[in-house]
Amino acid sequence: MASQERRLRSGVVMLGSVGLLAAALVSCSSGGPDKRCVDPTTYKKLNDRDCHDGGPGRYYYGGSVKNGKVSGGGFDKSAVKRGGFGGGSGGGKGGEGGHGSGGS
Repeated sequence: MASQERRLRSGVVMLGSVGLLAAALVSCSSGGPDKRCVDPTTYKKLNDRDCHDGGPGRYYYGGSVKNGKVSGGGFDKSAVKRGGFGGGSGGGKGGEGGHGSGGS
């Protein structure tokens, strides 16, 4: 009985460890900066569907959302530095200096 209980416990530990490792890998392997649909005039976060098929929104990369508004990123994906594990987010404003104008 003790042997079965010990095997069960080690199985739970193994599954928990594998889940933790998988979560860490997913969070580290992001393909780029966060992408959000935003109203380019007000910087308010919109639903993703508003950035499709000529909708009013544009994709905003990086930065953060506070009180429904984005800041600290930019509309140009290539200008925004990636954060995350080992990404070296410097805490300053990336991309176009916050509320940059961004083309297209």
